[in-house]
Amino acid sequence: MLIFALITLVILLIGAVAISRSIGSSQFTIGNIGFKRDLTHQGERALQIAMDAVRTGGALAAIATRNDHLPAANYSATLLPSNAQGVPNALLSDTAFAAVGLDSNDIIVKDGSVERAKIRYVVDRLATATGACSSSTCTLINQNVLGGGSNEWINSQTNSGAANNPNPSAVPEQPVYRITLRVTGPRNTLSFFQSTFTTN
Repeated sequence: MLIFALITLVILLIGAVAISRSIGSSQFTIGNIGFKRDLTHQGERALQIAMDAVRTGGALAAIATRNDHLPAANYSATLLPSNAQGVPNALLSDTAFAAVGLDSNDIIVKDGSVERAKIRYVVDRLATATGACSSSTCTLINQNVLGGGSNEWINSQTNSGAANNPNPSAVPEQPVYRITLRVTGPRNTLSFFQSTFTTN
């Protein structure tokens, strides 16, 4: 009888250890998900800064300014070299970043005196050369504009700027820009985010 009681006790102890490890693993996973979610929210700060830079009054508001590199705004007028995952090399190495931007532009998120996250970002134009954009050097997009009562889709590439333009409000082609963020969080957790945008 004593042997059966000891066997039962051993089985219960093994079960208790298994449950304890399972709970610890679950809490670790939930903690990591929480870190990632927080890094995503923090990354939105840099996205807003980049968008403000191309708006009126921003460092990149003028088209002529965006035609050339501007390290003071972490901006490249040409597509930055990237790794296989599409992350610019400038965000993978401090040396590469120094040629593209300034570390003084890094956004430091603090909770009191404790650093919670550091956000580094680069903005690049999807182009093969500096200077004014053309279809041979830049990735350009045009928006389809819903026409009046006829519900006709108007292609801005063929209508905008034509000599006999029946729809002068058609949106012209515009260059595409890309912003890539690297957010470093607690325990050196790294998250990368990327988005493309136009200035209009």
